[in-house]
Amino acid sequence: MTADLADLTAFVTVARAGGFREGARASGGSASGLSEAVRRLEAGLGVRLLNRTTRSVAPTEAGARLLERLGPALAEVDSALDVVNGFRDRPAGTLRLNVPLSAARLVLPALVPPFLAAYPEIRLEIVAEDGFVDVLAAGCDAGIRYDERLEQDMIAVPIGPRRQRFATAAAPAYLDRRGRPAHPRDLLAHACLLGRFPSGALTAPWEFERDGTVVRVDPTGPLIVRVGASDLAVAAAVAGTGIIHLFEDWLRPLLDSGALEPVLEPWWQTFSGPFLYYPGRRHLPAPLRAFVDFVGAQDSLAPPVRTGG
Repeated sequence: MTADLADLTAFVTVARAGGFREGARASGGSASGLSEAVRRLEAGLGVRLLNRTTRSVAPTEAGARLLERLGPALAEVDSALDVVNGFRDRPAGTLRLNVPLSAARLVLPALVPPFLAAYPEIRLEIVAEDGFVDVLAAGCDAGIRYDERLEQDMIAVPIGPRRQRFATAAAPAYLDRRGRPAHPRDLLAHACLLGRFPSGALTAPWEFERDGTVVRVDPTGPLIVRVGASDLAVAAAVAGTGIIHLFEDWLRPLLDSGALEPVLEPWWQTFSGPFLYYPGRRHLPAPLRAFVDFVGAQDSLAPPVRTGG
């Protein structure tokens, strides 16, 4: 009994994505093409691999067993093919990165255009989200995270600025009307603009530090936005709705223009910059190796490190 490799790949794509349309978005193919490939595979094997409803697609018991064995096998096929890619004059293929929205806005714009210019045969796909995900299970080659959120047993290399700060700011008109906080605890009497993570947790407490003293406050306010819609909170702050607490680099243009005024700047907390992380296997796909080398050439501050395991 034989099965076409492309049909097997289509099945894995659909099963992992949870649907034909979702699989098409993940693979860049078409839902009808994936459906036909899975139908062909099921006919050849004589076994139903996916249960289909109008709302979802899920593996049958046979499909789950096949998926469990196929995942590592197809990964090995990709790795073997990529060894050949290493003999090309220029690396080619697709590189998928899972990154937080802050990195997509503050780190990647300085890296992506020159990287793609240097490697025109690489296709870069950015999956930007703030939920904590397993990059491999999500079908990505690597991810960007801050050190406190790095997955275990990964290789990590510095990417982007090595020191960052959270800035607190408000429109001058708001501060003229409500007063200027002199201590973080003063924020409890102010209208603050908050965020909510995909997990449902608020982006609070806000943390401040000065001369070794750390102060955490749980502010309240009239607006809560899902992380990813931070531009709405920024616009509200500029309009005078309340006080915002966000990456300094995000707010810097507005601080420099005077649209926002720094609040409690001596208390702004510094934290370490993000890392590019990827599995610690011996052979890296050529697009990922090219990106790792490119990042290293831009920032030689530190050698790669392995996260705990």
